[in-house]
Amino acid sequence: MNTTRVRQALSHDNSSVRLQAALAAGTTPDQDLIDTLVEQCAVEPDFYVRDMLTWALTRHRSAETLPRLLGELTSARPQARSQALHSLSKIGDRSAWPSITRELLTDPDDEVARAAWRTAAGLVPEGEVHSLAEILTTQLGRGNRETRLSLSRALITLGDPVLPLLATKATNPTLAVRYHALATEHLYRDPDAGFEFAIEEAKRIVALGPDGPPRPA
Repeated sequence: MNTTRVRQALSHDNSSVRLQAALAAGTTPDQDLIDTLVEQCAVEPDFYVRDMLTWALTRHRSAETLPRLLGELTSARPQARSQALHSLSKIGDRSAWPSITRELLTDPDDEVARAAWRTAAGLVPEGEVHSLAEILTTQLGRGNRETRLSLSRALITLGDPVLPLLATKATNPTLAVRYHALATEHLYRDPDAGFEFAIEEAKRIVALGPDGPPRPA
């Protein structure tokens, strides 16, 4: 499929046609398609097509895709920001790290924030881990189950530096924050525990109060 046909197919009403076009764009990378792929990511309604678009972008040289993706991080469209972040996480080029700003990590749109947390946890330089953990722990207690689980996973990825921060948040006056901090700590120490179990365990610890059994060391 040539470049013109790929562009036309990516705007087709049928998602299967768009999926095949994205597959073709990744199978035979063409730098002339990068702008089209990034633009489609921002508006594509189908999850599977978006995922294929990201795959197609990873098949191009990061030196060509990175500038275009980084430009999307300040877009007014939440999907443009979240998909650009998702693509950056898959590309894994650490030179993108300075563009993962506090504004993105605390973005009011949950999908953008989740993508930013995952991307930041994967790209953060060793010397920036504590600073990132400090920002991420300000988001504890936010959103629905999926949002909270995403944050817990990102924090756990950062390793031991998160533990003192979680311990501090575990005394927060807001119950949702306390539960989330304790659950994340539980998952860090017992990765096989389910998130729901960790939340219930957190609630038990809070209910028992300071005189209850200590948390595992």
